[in-house]
Amino acid sequence: MLHGLSKKSGWIWLAAILILFLLCSYLILSKGTKTYLPFDSHSPSPTGIKAFYTYAEREIEGIRRWAEPPSKLSRSENQVLLMVEPYTVPNQKVMDQYIEYMEQGNTILLLMNNPDSMFGLDTTYTEFPSSNGEVFGESSQSFRAQNLSPVRLEAEGSDEVLLNDDLGTIALKRQFGQGSLIVSNTPEWITNEGILKEDHLILLLDLIQESDQELNVLLIDEYIHGEHSGSTLTTTYPQWFLLILIQGVLLTVLLLWIRGKRFGPVLVAREESVRFSDENLQALAAWHIKGNRYQDSLSIQAHYLKSAFQEKWGIPLSKEWKDRADHIERNSKTMEPKSVRPFLHDLTNILAKEKITKQEYLFWSKKMDQLRKEVEEG
Repeated sequence: MLHGLSKKSGWIWLAAILILFLLCSYLILSKGTKTYLPFDSHSPSPTGIKAFYTYAEREIEGIRRWAEPPSKLSRSENQVLLMVEPYTVPNQKVMDQYIEYMEQGNTILLLMNNPDSMFGLDTTYTEFPSSNGEVFGESSQSFRAQNLSPVRLEAEGSDEVLLNDDLGTIALKRQFGQGSLIVSNTPEWITNEGILKEDHLILLLDLIQESDQELNVLLIDEYIHGEHSGSTLTTTYPQWFLLILIQGVLLTVLLLWIRGKRFGPVLVAREESVRFSDENLQALAAWHIKGNRYQDSLSIQAHYLKSAFQEKWGIPLSKEWKDRADHIERNSKTMEPKSVRPFLHDLTNILAKEKITKQEYLFWSKKMDQLRKEVEEG
């Protein structure tokens, strides 16, 4: 019982410490510097794109952020949706909604280090870590730009190559119905720390203007940076696998319940499984005390003391107490010889009484117990 209580209090203290730790962490972190995710249009950090968004607000009247799923995108023409480094590749259902958006006459500008598997794009890895910094446009016009991506785009026969360097294609345009997809593997050009380096801003504006129609609306896609952009458990695994998984969990719980499986040790109090050797003595002593049968208890102690005298000192059991004086005087080391005979005389008188008080019982019981220990322990 005590063990169970101490274990329970231990869990309570552990929970209290954990709650205190979480509370302190929250208070400390909430007062710290605000952190931003990369490629966030609200982020003023070096990896954010707030500088481009602020610039575009002055140049393009129809610019705004878009945080809704692609199914809610307007199907009207002359829109450009800017997607900068999606945190995960959207599932096929979401990808189909983006494609339908383009087929209705809109353009998606995708800036992603490795856009492989996005919109059916293919990429290849280069043998060198980066180019020499020179980028060429469609008319062989040369620009200075940084490109740290190790991949290059693979253009199909109908694709239009917009930018390339000495390692391969870095930007292309692909038709989707009445609209188009513009892809570049250089998202670092649009970041706050990279937009004013080299010719990055000029190249970005050229890519935006590659849309087949006049630019009326520019949407910055923040949905691809939100919690709903990635694949979920239900979209990652097939339905039959999830069904088997759920059934397996339920079956395991049912089997454990049927077999009575315990999660933890079985703690049984020792008193519930151990029989003590002195149970009869404890019961008899309790009976004597509750019934005030002090004389009976004292007589039993006196008889046991006589048995000990016979076994250890050889005094016959039949001798009266007064006849044991000589033997006790010779063998006892704790009793003075002159006190032996008065002790035996008083003990004979107390044993002859029909009833004795509790005080008399305790006094003579203690005296006989001291003599018993001396006899038994030698």
